[in-house]
Amino acid sequence: MQTETLAGVKVLELGSMVAAPFAAHMLGQLGAEVIKLEPVSGDPTRTLVRGGPSGTFIAYSRGKKSIAVDLSTEEGHDLFARLLADVDVLIHNLAPNAAQRLNVTYEDCTRIKPDLIYCHIRGYGPGPLENELASNPVAEASTGVMYSHRNDGRPTRLGPSYHDQFAGTYAVIGILAALLRGDRATPEERHMEIGLYETGLHVAGRDYVGMQLKKHLTGRADVEPSGEFSMPGYGAYETADGRWVYLMMLNDNHWKKFCESLSLAAAGDESLATFRMRRKRRAEVEEIVAQAIASFTFDQLTERLGGTGFAFTEIVAPQDVLSSPQARHPGKLTALTFQDLVFDVPDFPLRDRSEATELPPPVLGAHTLEIMQSLGYDEADYQRLLDANVLADPAADRTWHRS
Repeated sequence: MQTETLAGVKVLELGSMVAAPFAAHMLGQLGAEVIKLEPVSGDPTRTLVRGGPSGTFIAYSRGKKSIAVDLSTEEGHDLFARLLADVDVLIHNLAPNAAQRLNVTYEDCTRIKPDLIYCHIRGYGPGPLENELASNPVAEASTGVMYSHRNDGRPTRLGPSYHDQFAGTYAVIGILAALLRGDRATPEERHMEIGLYETGLHVAGRDYVGMQLKKHLTGRADVEPSGEFSMPGYGAYETADGRWVYLMMLNDNHWKKFCESLSLAAAGDESLATFRMRRKRRAEVEEIVAQAIASFTFDQLTERLGGTGFAFTEIVAPQDVLSSPQARHPGKLTALTFQDLVFDVPDFPLRDRSEATELPPPVLGAHTLEIMQSLGYDEADYQRLLDANVLADPAADRTWHRS
């Protein structure tokens, strides 16, 4: 897929934190021009880490243009209306009451541009909670994800913001579908309201159906703590040299390959040949696997299992992931210089990097004058609105520097 896929498409992002910026980032990686409209105080991710940008901002705002406008003012909203008329897509994740207060609801925006593709990522979709606030961990808690993910018995959020990023991905799918339909797209197809809660429901659909299936078959909607507990030999085990590996023991062939590759006595045990047999003796199978892994160093294990068609990997610490040969293979990472610091930033997996160049994340309001001039404003207008604090001054650097 080439970087020109969405060339000519203009996307206006009113995004903060993760969901909408992540969606706009993907559209930008596919070639769209992305304009990030921020309040004069900036997206909060600009100042999350020691008063400066977070990893979220650096990773997902690169390549975007920044315009910083106070939409609560009449002149700020007039500027927004002019800009909105010039774009194809609006994506935002404002709270419902903020969208109403700033007059950026679907009805507000389509009065300005009737054929706009409008996408609002929000806490909840239609229903009794539709005007309530929800964040990624709230969605995890309310859709069952957090129930089984615990530290010392206390439910806790997952690491990455999966609900935010899945919602952003669904937004991109909907936007691409509307763009594909072009002039044939109906107003309903151009209007998307994506809830983090509803995203969580869809992603966990197989788990909910699985519980219903168990109830139909056994009369009890039993919940497995995780998929590992239903598949003996599937999970994390420690090697002789203290490294952890994760084994994928999905079927009988995997079991056979594992036992044969490690020369285990269990390879010839017909009483453990099938998944049903192994599940009935789960504790025994777990002991066999754990002892087998503990008898090899990681390198010895890799030599034995590598190339056999049995899937396994070391459990890698986050700080070591980008050092792996697979991650460093050409086309996976972009070396991005931001404030004289170099970052290796993972790329969108479908993007052709052969001819791509990447701009660093923009200073707040860096492109305000350029964008205003493209909309018919002049430098005097820019200076007047700057003096009135309707705009943010890009010269007022709000980001951190190394001491």
